[in-house]
Amino acid sequence: MSKKWVMGGLAALTLGAGALVPSAASAADEGLALWYKLDETSGTVASDSSGNGRNGTLNGDASWGDGLRLGGTNGYVKVPDNLMRGMTSITVALDVWIDPTQATPYFVYGFGNSSGSSGNGYLFTTGNTFRTSIASGNWSTEQNANAGVNLPRGGWQHIAYTLGGGVGVLYQNGDEVARNTAVTLTPGSIGGGTTTANYIGRSLYSGDKYLKGRVKDFRVYSRALGAAEIAQLAGPVNTEIVKQDAAALDLGDTGAVRSDLTLPAKGASGSTITWASSDPSVVSTTGAVTRPPAGAADAHVTLTATLTKGTATETKTFDVTVEAIYTDKRAVETDAGKLVVHNIDDVRGNLTLPTKGENGTTITWRSSKPDTLSETGEVNRPQPGASAVKVNLKATISRGGHQAVRIFKPEVPALPAKEPYKGYLFAYFTGEGYSNGEQIYNALSKGNDPLHWQELNGGRPVVTSDVGEKGLRDPFVIRSPEGDRFYLIATDLKIYGNGDWDRAQRSGSRSIMVAESTDLVHWTNQRLVQVSPPEAGNTWAPEAYYDKTLGAYVVFWASKLYGNPQHTGDTYNKMVYATTRDFYTFSEPKIWKDPGYSVIDSTVIEHNGTYYRFTKDERNNSSSSPCSKYIIEEKSTSLTSTNWDFLKECIGSGALSRGEGPTIFKSNTEDKWYLFIDEYGGRGYVPFESTDLEKGDWTVPADYQLPSRPRHGTVLGVTQAEYDRLLSALG
Repeated sequence: MSKKWVMGGLAALTLGAGALVPSAASAADEGLALWYKLDETSGTVASDSSGNGRNGTLNGDASWGDGLRLGGTNGYVKVPDNLMRGMTSITVALDVWIDPTQATPYFVYGFGNSSGSSGNGYLFTTGNTFRTSIASGNWSTEQNANAGVNLPRGGWQHIAYTLGGGVGVLYQNGDEVARNTAVTLTPGSIGGGTTTANYIGRSLYSGDKYLKGRVKDFRVYSRALGAAEIAQLAGPVNTEIVKQDAAALDLGDTGAVRSDLTLPAKGASGSTITWASSDPSVVSTTGAVTRPPAGAADAHVTLTATLTKGTATETKTFDVTVEAIYTDKRAVETDAGKLVVHNIDDVRGNLTLPTKGENGTTITWRSSKPDTLSETGEVNRPQPGASAVKVNLKATISRGGHQAVRIFKPEVPALPAKEPYKGYLFAYFTGEGYSNGEQIYNALSKGNDPLHWQELNGGRPVVTSDVGEKGLRDPFVIRSPEGDRFYLIATDLKIYGNGDWDRAQRSGSRSIMVAESTDLVHWTNQRLVQVSPPEAGNTWAPEAYYDKTLGAYVVFWASKLYGNPQHTGDTYNKMVYATTRDFYTFSEPKIWKDPGYSVIDSTVIEHNGTYYRFTKDERNNSSSSPCSKYIIEEKSTSLTSTNWDFLKECIGSGALSRGEGPTIFKSNTEDKWYLFIDEYGGRGYVPFESTDLEKGDWTVPADYQLPSRPRHGTVLGVTQAEYDRLLSALG
């Protein structure tokens, strides 16, 4: 694959990551009340280029360098008093770069007054959620233009607010994103024209955070600019946006295309993308692929993407090779060469033996020892102490009159000897409030006591992620039914530094992170596996349980499932499941639990042929249910049933302010079960115990000491050898 891209549109100069120099073009100067270009290189004065002499003063950690730099600790610009006096209309427009680690709540700017610790009449804009408000008093008097989503971080954004004739309009990069047609306040009415708390980068509420990021080209007008004028001001930022989107645009491997391509209509930063094809009969402008007939030469097509935002534009081209329809011979040879059987070199459980190839071939299997390794992948390992069994496994790949053969020679080892559990391993994350909190931590019980713990690895993460979103939340560890292989699965999500929960549920990862181990110390083959369908906006808190009747693991998670490709509108989280033998190949996902309202964080345990499921009721606290934000318990004799029997709700109420992320496990020494519930926003995990799963009565033990800050995770029983190995390697 080769890529070429060409820059066009408004002139811009890149000075490094996040840098932007505005073009000379600007809206008319009529009505400029204040204009800080913020291009100074020294001093503490922000010069007013409007001609009105309203210079600003830098304070705290505010400094110069690629515009006004604000460190998020105590930096801001003090704007002269009474800026809005006499104004019946206003426009505030600026370029802003918000640091990914910006804490909330915060103001980008605020003009008005404070009374004690609160604002008392003001006009302000914030990025979480992106809105501008005008108020006559405190927050209860605010009249908002609210975009309903967070302002992106880590890239330049042009934002503007206009107010005139009772209509407030909010813009992002030249596009209108919110409108309020019933604003009864005017800028000049705030404080009767007297405003002494006018700031860039600081809130009028003393408990709020300071802005961490950069600001350029800060303008205030005494009139409401029109949409075309706002678009003109947004030109330099839009040029940067299309440049970034062009650099990020990727169609994957286009060197051997055999199916339709997905051609994005929107860039990551909001540019519009249109497509042209050098040969629409082979690859259309919507990505539809028509392969040349069997026996013909492969086709070569150039796709050209044109990215636009306002008047800014760029193009990027992709060279695409569309393979001709395979002859039977080519299909067989190709599928035979690509045939993979996961874990064939280390057979400890059932295998997935594919029956279809990518190119329409049929794959049949023959085993020299079907009692040990069947022709559908079931594995029966020798008893403990016996010798390993060598098997010849033959795959025949066929289509039409052509065949190819692949021979695999796995060795099936004996089962490990059963050993009693002598302790517990605790895997968890510590929360999005810490730079390394969304990684996986381990603790080991003190002896065989599940209520008292010692942190491993000096309280540092033991597994980290450098794939996907580079965050690992909600880790779940499962031991294979044979006992000597472990799978670790986790949510591919990082919230630290952005706090954008709407994005996480609207355009989050559709994959789970998977890793494997045979000793609980070394985790290998870390990978992202896509399990959710395209309509899913998130894939949260995956867990698994082995179903003996299926000979496979049932993996379940929470997803918001949208009814459109853009994931717009409102929906709620449902529990979804799929099955797998190897955590590489998954069945099509199915709805597992949908009570008509949001549920997340299911966990399961089996006892005497009955499965018990614990799930978080995710309804809003203001709902009519007194059990929202607590745990529901149900039971079923079928793990994949969609009709479980209700046992209990409100589990955790009275002991917790709210709870999620339940994890259930049985005592190693007695008929007792422990249910750890995550009091998010509070103490983290709190343990509960019960001697009767049917009753659903759970109490907090009098004496316990959990690790520091444990959040949604798993507790797993371990043998003495496993306990000693963990303590030696990580203690």
